[in-house]
Amino acid sequence: MLIDSHCHVLKSEYSNPDSIIKKSLSSGIDKLIINGYDLKSSMEAVYLAQKYENIYAAVGIGPENIDNLDSDVYEKLDKLATSSKVVAIGEIGLDYYWTKENKKIQLDVFKNMLNIAKKHKLPVIVHSRKAFLDSYNILKEYNINGILHCYSGSVEMAKKFIKLGFLLGIGGVVTFKNAKELINVVKEIDLNYLSLETDSPYLSPEPYRGKPNKPENIILVAQKIAKIKGISVEEVISTTGNSVCAKFDL
Repeated sequence: MLIDSHCHVLKSEYSNPDSIIKKSLSSGIDKLIINGYDLKSSMEAVYLAQKYENIYAAVGIGPENIDNLDSDVYEKLDKLATSSKVVAIGEIGLDYYWTKENKKIQLDVFKNMLNIAKKHKLPVIVHSRKAFLDSYNILKEYNINGILHCYSGSVEMAKKFIKLGFLLGIGGVVTFKNAKELINVVKEIDLNYLSLETDSPYLSPEPYRGKPNKPENIILVAQKIAKIKGISVEEVISTTGNSVCAKFDL
């Protein structure tokens, strides 16, 4: 089962999200998980998930969208999380690469999102950039699992997250010529702990790097993983699809 476990097919990113969804589903993708990154995008993700049978939503506040939050934002996200098509709390997490100066606020928002996930017994989809140790320690404290979106850490750190119950989200970056560390992670980590994602419209794989990404490009990610591991594309699609289905109870 071919699943894009992380994309942003939203009005803020595409002029016609419906056409992107329809083309994705007709091009061989079985399921999409549309991730919100603030209240507005989370609401739209749920709306689209309710509109289409094989579309699911993750709701949350990402680390780049934490400034000037309304006082009732957590209450609204808590309510949104009760939708039957919400399968995770995400995209949430920490980013010390772009927004290190508001570290304390990031930590507070991240923990509030994890509290909502715990309350509703939902897995999480976590953005962690240059913040792996803090992310790991907090997730370990909360005893929560999910996917490490767009994983960019070491093999050693990957093994730590896997022990917590996390899959590693692998996207278009794995096709880049300078992605040596990620390619090594894919080579060394068992396929059962990897998931496919596009992060559309971001991080387009080669040969579309620099252009808006689309969920249909996920096949290029699967092909690259298959090449790295010396296995069939069908095995990559089947194994990663089964892992995501199990993790999110699809």
